[in-house]
Amino acid sequence: MKVLLPDSVELDLTLDGAVVYQVGKPIPDEHRDADVLVIWGNPPDMIADAARRLKSLRWVQTLSAGPDAVVQAGFAPDVLITCGIGLHDQTVTEHTLAMVLAAARRLHLLVRAQIGHRWAEELGGIQPVREPALFRTLRDANVVIWGFGGIAATLAPILTTLGATVTGVARSAGERHGFPVVTAADLPDLLPATDLLISILPATPETVRVINADVLAHLQPHAWVVNVGRGSTLDEAALLNAVRSRRIAGAALDVFETEPLPIDSGFWDEENIIITPHAAGGRPIGASALIEENLAAFTEGRPLRNPVAR
Repeated sequence: MKVLLPDSVELDLTLDGAVVYQVGKPIPDEHRDADVLVIWGNPPDMIADAARRLKSLRWVQTLSAGPDAVVQAGFAPDVLITCGIGLHDQTVTEHTLAMVLAAARRLHLLVRAQIGHRWAEELGGIQPVREPALFRTLRDANVVIWGFGGIAATLAPILTTLGATVTGVARSAGERHGFPVVTAADLPDLLPATDLLISILPATPETVRVINADVLAHLQPHAWVVNVGRGSTLDEAALLNAVRSRRIAGAALDVFETEPLPIDSGFWDEENIIITPHAAGGRPIGASALIEENLAAFTEGRPLRNPVAR
């Protein structure tokens, strides 16, 4: 069995039949007979090229938590696809927490002041213990996490440790990982009391621009929006308008509809929009173990971990 491994990640694997390939180039013709393809950081056109040319493929393992690029590439219906759910829980949690605390502690404004060699006295010194009309702390903050999977399960306890109350939003209501979870139908009642809306939604036909003007209109003027899921889930024009009109206080965005973010995007010059370049993930923790586990299951004819429905 020939397994193609990407050169974009260091993997601690010893496999018979394993071949390392360059993710930025078409897979060489001599490896068109591969049975298994592991994907990480491959450009979309290279994934589509592999889908066209690798006719012997039986299984594709993407190390991304979101499999949308692989699903859209055009692999044959009988090719099994599995994704990297669980590999990014820690890294995305760290990045999300950094963005949240940056917004609360106004680090984005302090950096601007530093660049201008200005001592921003108005952002320091003695401050009120409670500022209910502003998002200044996670203490007593109401946080809504839309997309309550493994990343949210890692992030939510940290937010509560810092004093926040966390509510999840998912396709079905109930309790997950010790936190209350509601459905999107409950958002109109939930959002008016929300200080921070965090989106970890995947890219699916159902989530395209689901964070839209109607959703933003339910938030308080001091609320912030954080998106570390997929750029397609956010109506960027609606968000930019909401921030510019001070309908909401700001946003911290790691993902965008078009990446890299175009130089003429209105997001760049808004002082209360924090931008990071799709940096929340980037390090699939436990990738080798997942590949080994799924290879064993594949060889033995058992169900694989993280299958993707198509």
